[in-house]
Amino acid sequence: MSFELGKNSLKNREGIDDRLLDITDLAIKLTNIDFGIPNTGGLRSVEDQAKLFTAGKSKADGRTNHSYHQTGKAVDVYAYVDGKASWEKEHLAIIAAAMLQASAQLGYELKWGGLWKSWQDFPHFEIRD
Repeated sequence: MSFELGKNSLKNREGIDDRLLDITDLAIKLTNIDFGIPNTGGLRSVEDQAKLFTAGKSKADGRTNHSYHQTGKAVDVYAYVDGKASWEKEHLAIIAAAMLQASAQLGYELKWGGLWKSWQDFPHFEIRD
């Protein structure tokens, strides 16, 4: 089974690093679970980041503590299961395997928030220079 990113997901990743575009393009073909990119999953303004921080959805406030999303070096995903979005850890871990495999095949170093020790952010992936 092969999946493709939908129109909204493609729009939501506009402005992210070309390497993340390559990774998501390959990962969607490698994965056995469909996924997408939410409205706030790609490039974020200071204001968008601050709203997520205030809502308790991010540790970065966008002003003092910046997010990789603000530079286009991060992308968040959600699983698409049974016709609806899912943020279940089990689904996101399967997507993470495809994302990490894609990055390895392409020669890029990708960090997954699900492996962080301080707190886990399962939908989050970032690329570093």
